[in-house]
Amino acid sequence: MEAIQFLDLTPMTVTILFLVGFVGGMVSGFIGSGGAFVLTPAMMSLGAPAIVAVASNMAHKFPKALVGSMKRAKYGQVDVKLGLIMGVFAEIGVFVGKNQMTAIREAFGDTGTNLYVSAVFVVVLAVVGGFVLRDALKSRHETGEDGEHKTPRLAKWVQSVHIPGTMMRFKSIGNKEVSVLFIAPLGFATGMLAASIAVGGFIGVPAIMASATELVVAFVMGAGGSMFYAWDGFVDIRLAMIILAGSLFGVQIGAIGTTYVKDWVVKLIMATIMLIVLVSRFFKVPVYLSDLGMINTLSAELSDMLSTISFGMLALALFTGAGAILVALFKGMAEHRRETNEIAEAEAASASP
Repeated sequence: MEAIQFLDLTPMTVTILFLVGFVGGMVSGFIGSGGAFVLTPAMMSLGAPAIVAVASNMAHKFPKALVGSMKRAKYGQVDVKLGLIMGVFAEIGVFVGKNQMTAIREAFGDTGTNLYVSAVFVVVLAVVGGFVLRDALKSRHETGEDGEHKTPRLAKWVQSVHIPGTMMRFKSIGNKEVSVLFIAPLGFATGMLAASIAVGGFIGVPAIMASATELVVAFVMGAGGSMFYAWDGFVDIRLAMIILAGSLFGVQIGAIGTTYVKDWVVKLIMATIMLIVLVSRFFKVPVYLSDLGMINTLSAELSDMLSTISFGMLALALFTGAGAILVALFKGMAEHRRETNEIAEAEAASASP
């Protein structure tokens, strides 16, 4: 089996990784996701093998998930029971996914895992990005009269199916019952995806639970996945710490943005980033196929051009995400300030004799 290749960290590489972590943190805080669909491709574009990028990404995520879940639990937003039960099944998925990844590496080397992870990204981001984009465009009409978001159709259906002997009651879904026969496969799929591309929370969240509870699942499978990968030496703790440092700053800005920005804007930005990253990974697939001899060998010039386009599209995704979040944040703050001033002026006018 090939020796594990870690990135050669230069001042420039460290700076880029920190900035990538910062943007990934902004995305994470803004859309409530781990931002791994940005971070994993970014590490790969900088030269980290896919298996190292995934393992290091999982290692950087679970401490944030622990802190986030503890903070949200103080406000009663976390269903620990649901999070732990789904986390157990997710851990099984992580174990299977990790073994699948290492088996691919043993058979095809690092290029094989690069192809596998890129292909999974293309498929997953196409499906999820498409659904999120559609949901964003419909989102204004998907709210109730009190302003609260309606329960997704999938979640309603899952909660409506009653299978005797398998039902469990959870407070986070209105104290309703859900069959463990739904929780088990969703948890397993979440873990499998996390072990493959370090992304997975968006499977279970819309189907069953709130994003706050997903943090518990992210911690459980992130901690286990990090240990599984670290046992075989695939975790580059340097990458994990640099990205974590950047993301801790970015997540604060992203979280503030959700206070002022409408939900459909959040979804639109999320979909935009996903679809651009999809294109970035798509251009690398032919390069990996050529390197593995699965298609006619590409010329060095064409291979370099495709790699350059891929890197450029990833940079576009990062700049677009950061720019869109900041613009949405400043516009939201300005609108909030204007509304506050109008209310204060109205109150002052009504109070004057």
